[in-house]
Amino acid sequence: MDRSEALILVDREASGIALVTINRPKSLNSLTKSMMTDMARAFRRLDEDAAVKAVVLTGTGRSFCSGVDLTAAEDVFKGDVKDEEKDPVVQMERCRKPIVGAVAGFAVTAGFEIALACDVLVAAEDARFMDTHARFGIFPSWGLSQKLSRIIGPNRAREVSLTAMPVTAQMAEKWGLVNHVVKKSELMQKAREVAEAIIRNNQDLVLRYKAVINDGFKLDLNNALALEKERAHNYYDGMTKEQFENMQKFIAGRNKPSSKM
Repeated sequence: MDRSEALILVDREASGIALVTINRPKSLNSLTKSMMTDMARAFRRLDEDAAVKAVVLTGTGRSFCSGVDLTAAEDVFKGDVKDEEKDPVVQMERCRKPIVGAVAGFAVTAGFEIALACDVLVAAEDARFMDTHARFGIFPSWGLSQKLSRIIGPNRAREVSLTAMPVTAQMAEKWGLVNHVVKKSELMQKAREVAEAIIRNNQDLVLRYKAVINDGFKLDLNNALALEKERAHNYYDGMTKEQFENMQKFIAGRNKPSSKM
């Protein structure tokens, strides 16, 4: 297949950033069954690729992702929906690498759920998040009914989902749904800045830190704190003399006086 015809594009960069692009702009990046399979495969492979340190996910054109292509809804919802290997959200959630979502235009229903599977969200000023499950009679299965209320609170989540109201980028930032709102022309630059900042850190710790945050979020606070303590002790027990030496080198380098006036 010609690259221009591919509906899920994957670009690996020497910096360690991988760019995943939903590429069906004429249909506002609505998802077909084959696109879901391709996207799931892409994230599974990126997770396995040691050269990839962070992933940026975006969409081509006027939309991030407008949801499932409802013209083929029966094929999607009556198919092998329980096959986790073909489920893009499951594979995103399993991906150990941090995922930065760069959202412009519409993130609707399944597109909203894909956005929620990202670790950090950067939104363009024209971004609109909508949950239309109730409008079209589709039961959520990629986490929207549970994740959204944990992020913005149950009252707001109920209103968003039961009325199918659009959430603007500005509302999303105020409610803690997105991390940054920028001009559309600056969207990819900001997403890359976030990814690059992640890459500059200790990569082993980045993976462990993402995992303990995400795993702990599924638990009550007491059990989450116990999980952190357990993993911390296991980590300390496994630390080598070289790791402690590298830590001291980093501290020494940071404390050197700058030659700049």
